[in-house]
Amino acid sequence: VQVRESGPGLLKPSQTLSLTCAVSGESITTGSWYWTWIRQPPGKRQEWMGSIAYDGSIYYGPFLKSRTSISRDTSKNQFTLQLISVTPEDTAEYYCCRGSHLPIQVAADGIDLWGKGILVTVSS
Repeated sequence: VQVRESGPGLLKPSQTLSLTCAVSGESITTGSWYWTWIRQPPGKRQEWMGSIAYDGSIYYGPFLKSRTSISRDTSKNQFTLQLISVTPEDTAEYYCCRGSHLPIQVAADGIDLWGKGILVTVSS
């Protein structure tokens, strides 16, 4: 099973970030998995942005939920992240992942599969 992020690497402030995670080797609608987005700003801890479960249920992390939207396209076996109104503080490495449950204490709780990550820079 592999997951791979794709999307723009550079955005201007106020734009919308859209990232896609392509999943291969397993259907995102089976297996009781939580398909997850995590980011890590430079020099800071990882942040759980949200997850979409195998049954389509969506869960958002507490810090960015007002600006975050997660969805999926089951026909393409991929899930997406949108983050609106980005600022330079949204500069980070963004990862799509697979987890066995939602995070409990840290963002990486339950994560057993990581994408390579994609660096997104927000700059004017």
